[in-house]
Amino acid sequence: MELQFIDLGKLSVSKANMRYAKKAPDVSDILPTVRARGVIMPLIVRPSGEAGAFEIVAGARRFHAALIVAEERRGAEGEGGREIEPLPCAIIAPGDDAAAIEVSLIENIARLDPDEVTQWECFTRLVREGRDPADIAATFGLPDLAVKRVLALGNLLPRVRSLYRDGEIDRATVRHLTMASKKQQQAWLELHNDPQAYCPTGHQLKSWLLGGQTVPVRHALFETAGMGGIVADLFGEDAYFADADAFWALQNAAIETKRAGYIEAGWSDVVVVPPSDHFHSWEHEKAGKRKGGRVYLDVRANGEVIVHEGYVTRLEARRIDKGLGLESGAKPSRGEVTSTLGTYIDLHRHAACRAALLGHPGLALRLMVAHAIAGSPLWTVRIEPQSAKTDAVRESVELSAGEALFDHARLKVLRLLRQSEEEPTAAGGNGDPFGLVGIFLRLVPLTDTEVFDIAAVAMGETLMAGSAAVDAVGSEIGLDMADYWQADDAFFDLLRDREVLGALVGEVAGPLVAEANAPEKGKTLKQIVRDHLEGVGGRTKVEGWVPRWMAFPPTAYTQRGGVGSVGAHALVMAARASLEPDTRPDDDGTLTAQVPQVTEPDETHPLAA
Repeated sequence: MELQFIDLGKLSVSKANMRYAKKAPDVSDILPTVRARGVIMPLIVRPSGEAGAFEIVAGARRFHAALIVAEERRGAEGEGGREIEPLPCAIIAPGDDAAAIEVSLIENIARLDPDEVTQWECFTRLVREGRDPADIAATFGLPDLAVKRVLALGNLLPRVRSLYRDGEIDRATVRHLTMASKKQQQAWLELHNDPQAYCPTGHQLKSWLLGGQTVPVRHALFETAGMGGIVADLFGEDAYFADADAFWALQNAAIETKRAGYIEAGWSDVVVVPPSDHFHSWEHEKAGKRKGGRVYLDVRANGEVIVHEGYVTRLEARRIDKGLGLESGAKPSRGEVTSTLGTYIDLHRHAACRAALLGHPGLALRLMVAHAIAGSPLWTVRIEPQSAKTDAVRESVELSAGEALFDHARLKVLRLLRQSEEEPTAAGGNGDPFGLVGIFLRLVPLTDTEVFDIAAVAMGETLMAGSAAVDAVGSEIGLDMADYWQADDAFFDLLRDREVLGALVGEVAGPLVAEANAPEKGKTLKQIVRDHLEGVGGRTKVEGWVPRWMAFPPTAYTQRGGVGSVGAHALVMAARASLEPDTRPDDDGTLTAQVPQVTEPDETHPLAA
């Protein structure tokens, strides 16, 4: 490589230069230096077709800065200006366009990082000159994958590349667009150009392209090389199955093969946990193969299979700790009793036990409470979730007097049952027989009063909100909602109906005020109600007001219906009307029949012995 100083007039920018363009590049950052000290770093040039002329392979920005300075000095000749000195140039051999492109890119990467689209333009030209991605990667000291990612931009429409170059879309969006066909890219551009349309970007774009089915190839337990129906982004990072059903057919077969392999390896059992369920580590404990530990294959909805080797349930772990071991999968050749005889024994014991319970109502109550807390194969126990549609409603309930009282009672019950005080509920077991018996045995020594308290909490946690049972209980008790509730911001925010608002004003302020303010806006009507409840603004304070829907019994304000509490009360009244004459409710709505007190067993009862 020869170093010469060459006049500006003999230089031009080569088409092999990555900065070659009809528009001059931005040189604002280097122009002050060139004005003050000239061009210091040599340009890389090669002879052009004309005698004595050279084309610039690398250094176009310095060349354009020198042209600007020369023009400035020519304009100032009358004031003592001078021509710019020849530029230092390193001359390379002519004719090798690939080498010239490499020199241009190497030189520019070392000085001003080009964007990925500009790199793609240069890498593409190198490929046309015969370079393959591995050669390009070796030349520039880049990983093969990095070069492939840049070359993948060639699958994009020019408009998409321009958006990426200009920073209008991010890299995640571009990566997923490389999976799209030209038609899909055009459809995406139409969404991008429409300000009224939703244009998916980033990871949302992946679901948009694949129709919501995003099963990654990396989760496949089977060989995918050469398979059809796989969509991959051209950056080489992700690939997905276009047909999720085809994937699951092959994946399930591979899971069964994997299960058989573990059985053959000597594991006692292999449990396949379907996508609808999950393997919960807190419900299991580690156990080796020799102790009867089994393998759980946890299959996820995205196709991933997570293997958990050597686990047993907590109940089984307790058996192991006691030296009992697990029940062997190998059954004796002949049991002590046949299956039919076993059923005979179980049914007779069951018949005798429930007959004996008739004389021990206290034990029956405790057993019932244990079932309500722990559940059993015959008892499905679910906790009322108290689901709220807004945070404001949720907060209003959580801060209510009724919720505070119930939380305090729940804490006392958890202590009586010797459960963790951090538990969110007392009831809601999973039907574990060990847990059921344990709770029953804890209830046996408690007093009836303590058991009643526990029963009340368990019933409260499993009482369905909005049900007719709530209305029946509240009516029987004669519940006064004013003791537990008062109007708050959440309540007023939810009021929308003007006819109802007028009726509320009539209740708290009287019919004359309601009639006078009938044309007012809803906000004004709400404020009138607020003022009367708080006794401000010259309004008479109203104590203990509760809207009709929340009272026991509830009523509506209009004839339009649609009030859940009123509908539930109608069911209760229908049930009351169907009672036998001797248990019909009195005129005041209460039942004449008295609830029997639960006492210790009656020794005179024929079955008590």
